[in-house]
Amino acid sequence: MSETGLFAAYAAIGTMAVLPIYYGSFSSLDRLKSAASKKKAREKGQFAEYSDSEDEDGDESEAVTAEDAYMFPVYGSAALFSMYLVFKYLSKEWVNFLLSGYFALLGVAALTQVGVRVAKGVTGVKLPLYHLNLVHHSKSVFDVRFTNLHLGTMGAAMLCTGWYLWSKDWVVSNLFGLAFSFSAINLIRLDSFRSGMIMLGGLFAYDIFWVFGTEVMVSVAKNFDAPIKLVFPKDLFPASGKLAFTMLGLGDIVVPGIFVALCLRFDRHRYLETIGYAPDKALPRELNHKHRVFGFPTPYFKACMAAYVAGLATTITVMHTFKAAQPALLYLSPACMLAVLVTGVLRGELAAVFGYKEAKKDKDSDDDAKAKGAGKDDKAPAVAHRYNLRNQAAGGGLTTPASAGELADDEQENVRAAHVLDDKVNPISEVSSESEAAGAAPPATPAKGAAKGKKTAKGKAAKK
Repeated sequence: MSETGLFAAYAAIGTMAVLPIYYGSFSSLDRLKSAASKKKAREKGQFAEYSDSEDEDGDESEAVTAEDAYMFPVYGSAALFSMYLVFKYLSKEWVNFLLSGYFALLGVAALTQVGVRVAKGVTGVKLPLYHLNLVHHSKSVFDVRFTNLHLGTMGAAMLCTGWYLWSKDWVVSNLFGLAFSFSAINLIRLDSFRSGMIMLGGLFAYDIFWVFGTEVMVSVAKNFDAPIKLVFPKDLFPASGKLAFTMLGLGDIVVPGIFVALCLRFDRHRYLETIGYAPDKALPRELNHKHRVFGFPTPYFKACMAAYVAGLATTITVMHTFKAAQPALLYLSPACMLAVLVTGVLRGELAAVFGYKEAKKDKDSDDDAKAKGAGKDDKAPAVAHRYNLRNQAAGGGLTTPASAGELADDEQENVRAAHVLDDKVNPISEVSSESEAAGAAPPATPAKGAAKGKKTAKGKAAKK
């Protein structure tokens, strides 16, 4: 094994680790700013005709709170030890067969998403969108938007997956690992620096215990034959013909990566405050693209990114010197936390760093609004339905919401009952103010109008 080949492997692993963190961080900006507008458009039934540079998958970001961060080491330890027991007492071949199938399905979705983003970023293409929307009781339960580009990329991802399952090729395994890392950093967001530091501190202790204190971590890493790590050959052309790999787990990319992404969002938050825009509102489209990549100061992002690179280099150096596996978070967690703390002290913004907290998910805020207005709007739908029925009867030829299938089954009975009441009760209370001002008489109900028509016909017959 040549030293040159080994150093090339280290450089390749480091480059592959940095790429998803860098691009995933900027992608998290787009997702955070566009989530509210996209959700409102879907609720109103408004669908874009063409795809744009932003994400169409409709997935919402998952916010990690301080309570979640405290539980990360617990959940991680339970999952790790469970896998250790599975590999120890069950057939390793069958376990890896099942895990490979599971990760293959995830890999198709992740590769499709990343492939679409890369293609759009390179070409800037806009294609017609297709929409699949499943609605139950006037509530959307399934919403998918895609283009022909999605279909083509998914086909290529399925071919890659099939090749990986057959050959276990390390190049395709790395493609899956990069796609998983990018998607995780894009989708998972920390709600504050406090949550991030709790998570990094807990996983710092977790990594030390399971690597140095037991054989569990190393044993699982060696037996787990699935794309959960980045690998690169120590020598591309070994004399023995058998490749030996150096590796880096995806957790050593994703965990610091979502902390780096938080730093970038904080930089943008501070920038928006200085130019007079509300940080929780979306920027105008022109300004959003103008200040998308380093169009605004990014001191915390740059400091944390540099600290990650330095921590990764330290991990590789120690591993190479002592010829033993190292827990990367032992070096990465303190490096990222110290980078933010030192930057905050030097800029005099430490209070702002710890006071920063991102808004809750749109779903949470919507649920709060519904809870506050539940008692106020209980009768609103029935009034609206009755009003619509009258307008449709007056216009003629229009179908009722019930016949058009726009209302749920349990609401249709209420509409029919309201229709019967409209035939028997004079709706004086709903006459418009314009009609009263003009001295117009209240509209006659259908029953009274019919009776009046009969009397008129009898009078005409008597005269004749």
